[in-house]
Amino acid sequence: MSDQPTPPPVLGAVRFALRDTARPLIVLGPSLGTSVEALWRDAAELLAPDLDVIGWDLPGHGASPALDGPATCEGLTVADLAAGVHRLVMAAQAERGDTGAPYWYAGVSVGGAVGLQLLLDMPDVVRGAVLLATGARIGDPERWHERADLVATAGTPTQVTGSAERWFAPGFVGAEPHVTTRLLAALQTTDRFGYAAVCRALARFDVRDRLGEIGAPVVAVAGGHDMVTPVASLEEIAAGVRHAGLRVLDDVAHLPPAEAPAAVAAVIRETVRGGDHGNALPRTDTARRDADRGRGMAVRRAVLGDPHVDRAVAGTTPFTAGFQDLITRYAWGEIWTRPGLDRRMRSAVTLTALVAGGHWDELGMHVRAATRNGLTVDEIQEILLQTAIYCSVPSANHAFTVAQAVLREDGLL
Repeated sequence: MSDQPTPPPVLGAVRFALRDTARPLIVLGPSLGTSVEALWRDAAELLAPDLDVIGWDLPGHGASPALDGPATCEGLTVADLAAGVHRLVMAAQAERGDTGAPYWYAGVSVGGAVGLQLLLDMPDVVRGAVLLATGARIGDPERWHERADLVATAGTPTQVTGSAERWFAPGFVGAEPHVTTRLLAALQTTDRFGYAAVCRALARFDVRDRLGEIGAPVVAVAGGHDMVTPVASLEEIAAGVRHAGLRVLDDVAHLPPAEAPAAVAAVIRETVRGGDHGNALPRTDTARRDADRGRGMAVRRAVLGDPHVDRAVAGTTPFTAGFQDLITRYAWGEIWTRPGLDRRMRSAVTLTALVAGGHWDELGMHVRAATRNGLTVDEIQEILLQTAIYCSVPSANHAFTVAQAVLREDGLL
């Protein structure tokens, strides 16, 4: 067994527009089963007048060479892909006379995962990123290995029907047949071993606990119809990265650059333009509200649980929508995300305040949230005993009744 590090994979490059250092450089990454040209063609045309634009292809996809056989499926990692992308970018920058300069990045699905890895492994070379339809972890490892086994044996045509269902929002296939045809054709011609290798790389990928290390600006873009990486997956990125915003494209599924090229190009332009002034996200009212909403929804789900939040969202009406937006952005997006107190302490303070105010429906919800945040049953008991002294015995008496019902329902008493 050699002790030499595995060299980065050889990745194919697509030069949409490559001129000189007068223009910012944006690097585009593909989704599994697509070529970067098929996925990004329309959006790249919109970016090319003002930006230098290059793309890269996954192993065995598009312009990248096929792999040698089944053995080459095993060891690939997302970090390997990130190293391969960086090597490719260095070659492009040498052509521009800009070797070693930082660049911008935008990637879809596994291309977005590679973007996260670049931001973590090479923080000084990526100025900022637009990460689309992706996640800090994507899917279930076991299912990725199952798909890798199937494709390595039977080929990528086995994935065409499922991909057509996952990739596009309802109505898109009929409305834009030329776009769907070129993407599904790229999938059918993808090397089976390259596809399988990327599946196994995704099975190993999980950087959820490292998002806070990323200091560059990030915009997370979600598709409202995406079943592969749903909005919550992008909310997690927006909440975890220090300088991040969230955009949700309502009529899009898993391939935003193909489904909504103008909207995606606009987000990239805005991000790059904002980074030219202090290397930070553009602080327009929309961007600020989106960032607060994204952080807030991620924390709200983490504290209260998906079932509760899903019920609240499903019950939203035009009359209550403004209030739901208010509590998501301000209560959860600004207060609960502040670094001064951990969530256990915030739960303790919240329980006390709710008893003092006599907000009994909210108290039950936050007793359950307190256990999710790490408070024990004994600690909740002590908090309620404390309220008997400082809020009133009758208030504490009612609080114990409410809390006991919730804890029994959850099997904790």
